[in-house]
Amino acid sequence: MTPEPDSPLVTRFCPSPNIEPRRDGREPDLLLLHYTGMESAEGALKWLNNPDSKVSCHYLIDEAGSITQMVAEEMRAWHAGVASWAGEHDINSCSIGIEIHNAGHEFGYPEFPECQMKAVEALCLDIISRHHIAPQRVLAHSDVAPARKADPGEKFDWKRLAESGVGIWVEPEPLKDGGSVMKPGDEGDGVRGVQALLQAYGYGLETTGKYDEETSQVVTAFQRHFRPARVDGLVDDSTRITLGTLQGAPVGTS
Repeated sequence: MTPEPDSPLVTRFCPSPNIEPRRDGREPDLLLLHYTGMESAEGALKWLNNPDSKVSCHYLIDEAGSITQMVAEEMRAWHAGVASWAGEHDINSCSIGIEIHNAGHEFGYPEFPECQMKAVEALCLDIISRHHIAPQRVLAHSDVAPARKADPGEKFDWKRLAESGVGIWVEPEPLKDGGSVMKPGDEGDGVRGVQALLQAYGYGLETTGKYDEETSQVVTAFQRHFRPARVDGLVDDSTRITLGTLQGAPVGTS
């Protein structure tokens, strides 16, 4: 028997075999947004329902805004992979995953259509209202897996979602020429301060004071979400000030 959809917004329920109970009785308190990174929504649906793929998600939203549910919200879907947030590493057990169909960076990375964004907004609002998910727990796949993932990417409209009551947004500091830039190979208290604020927000990053590859990956993920005008993994003044605004704290220079 096909399960009943958890949301009245669902168009169809196509059960995926790639599920299991949430571990240790964990209740979902995190909403994770992805893009499919495939050329068609139907192709993504088939992959997410293929037992050989070992992946699944709770919802898929196609480019026309149609919503398909594949996993009941009470169950653990396999969408986050190796990931962490705020010290927690079993992101699949604490999250609900939404795949938003977009071909992704590998296939030209198109814009997200208005009808699709309306559906994303409506479904997110429905989920967070039922599960009381905090704004800072609405995240990108790239936030929890910065070394592996870039989705849903810098074209995704996080500002729009936050204005509707989904997630957090602060207005990014405008890009400017000049100013100090922290980059790979740098060391010092300035780097340590940036790392500490990224870690305090939830990113999995040690405060070593050394600007290593991991730091660059996390900065890139932060930029995709909060400073999308330029995604380069470098801490320029715009990135530094935007991070400080998000955390309500000043960030020093290197």
